[in-house]
Amino acid sequence: MAVTELSSLKRSKRKEIALAYFFLAPALAVFALFLFYPMLKSVYLSMTLTDPRGRVAEFVWFDNYKDLFLSEAFFHSLKITLYFVLLTVPTTILWSLLLAALTHNKLRGMKVFQFIFSLPIIISVGTGSIIWLLLFHPTAGMLNYFLSKIGVSAIPWLTDPSWALLSVSLMTVWMNMGFVYIVLLSGLQGIPDDIYESAKIDGAGPVRSFLQIVLPLLTPTLFFVLIVSIIGAFQAFGQINILTKGGPMNATNVVVFTIYQDAFINFRFGIGSAEALILFAIILALTVLQFAVLERKVHYQ
Repeated sequence: MAVTELSSLKRSKRKEIALAYFFLAPALAVFALFLFYPMLKSVYLSMTLTDPRGRVAEFVWFDNYKDLFLSEAFFHSLKITLYFVLLTVPTTILWSLLLAALTHNKLRGMKVFQFIFSLPIIISVGTGSIIWLLLFHPTAGMLNYFLSKIGVSAIPWLTDPSWALLSVSLMTVWMNMGFVYIVLLSGLQGIPDDIYESAKIDGAGPVRSFLQIVLPLLTPTLFFVLIVSIIGAFQAFGQINILTKGGPMNATNVVVFTIYQDAFINFRFGIGSAEALILFAIILALTVLQFAVLERKVHYQ
């Protein structure tokens, strides 16, 4: 009797597993077609030289990687990418955290400010870039117009190498602010009101309560935002392509734009694939490092 029940349980379990794979099959097929196959194809192409049509002309193994690690231009693009990440990620998180802290209460009129600060999330990269391209215009742009009203000379936002990366970073901070603000605001609103009341009873002021009580409870949200923001910053392309096209003098030539130029402008698909895989390895290493180091300081409720 026990043997019969055991075999029946095994058959039932196999049916459940088969049913699960049946429902997962469409998703797995999509992943295989649009994720796994392109990644494997990129690994293969990164070891080849291709003609302008993308056909393999010669198999060179790891020569593309050797050329990249000896290329000053590639390391320059890596340096520009790191500068871009440092300019955008901390600024976006700190600015969005400040706005979320000021507007998460239930005072009258806060909903209006929450709506305004969340607006960038519904604007596409292309639309936002065009808006800021007009703002950055050297003569007709509103930024230089307001600067002239306070006696400041016009700034060559996108044409001066010393200003171009900062200008693109400013636009990126505004563009990413909507998503980060909404996530942090949700995290703040998820903290029970009893904690704030207990802090008031204990005599803690707003700043002390935020730094010593609210901020530790917000660390899971901050950890998530940090990882997503760093990954997004390393993959930034649209605003750079529209605003500066990597210039002037390669001042905004980040790795993703270098990949685009090598693969789709110069038709060097082997080099482009190798650069993409190196970028993937860097992002993966940084993500693993963040989980290994920073997650220890995350306080889960």
